[in-house]
Amino acid sequence: MDYKRTATVRRTTRETDISLTINLDGTGLWNIRSGVPFLDHMLSHVAVHALFDLDLTCQGDIEVDDHHTVEDIGIALGQALAQAVGDKTGLARYGSILMPMDEALVLVAVDFSGRGLLVYDVPLNAPTVGRFDTELVPEFLRALAHQAGITLHVKCIHGANTHHLIEAVFKGLGRALGQAVGRDPRRQGIPSTKGVL
Repeated sequence: MDYKRTATVRRTTRETDISLTINLDGTGLWNIRSGVPFLDHMLSHVAVHALFDLDLTCQGDIEVDDHHTVEDIGIALGQALAQAVGDKTGLARYGSILMPMDEALVLVAVDFSGRGLLVYDVPLNAPTVGRFDTELVPEFLRALAHQAGITLHVKCIHGANTHHLIEAVFKGLGRALGQAVGRDPRRQGIPSTKGVL
């Protein structure tokens, strides 16, 4: 696997204009300007903990609300992940972590299965963090999972503070994705008995 595992996605609709570049073999550098500050903060955790280099800009209709921006960035990031892993030769495929954040503890597990699915069980006590609508967290994750073709499980084990829980989700997502896209030097082909993912 000598090719560079990078991808660039440009996605333009009447609601959002997104430019996103990712390098799966980066060092955790990020430059994120989505127009939604809390999302920028959470995506920086994904980049840092996955060791992805992530460059993202979005012009969205945030004067309406943040929904289109958050969901469409999930779509674009998922598409970029799918492109960057290529045919998945030598891929570790799976990643999981129990991520603590103060009193919060969240399980995040990822499988680059080719089958986009989100199983989400993280009750949040507050409807907003700052001006961020917390019900957008599963919307982002669902869009990401479907477009990346990953099975993604996210479950709250313990927690009370909504900010801490969401931060644990995104840090855990980064760590689990970083594991899953890792290269196994012993693996010569696709990590599946079917021979295809």
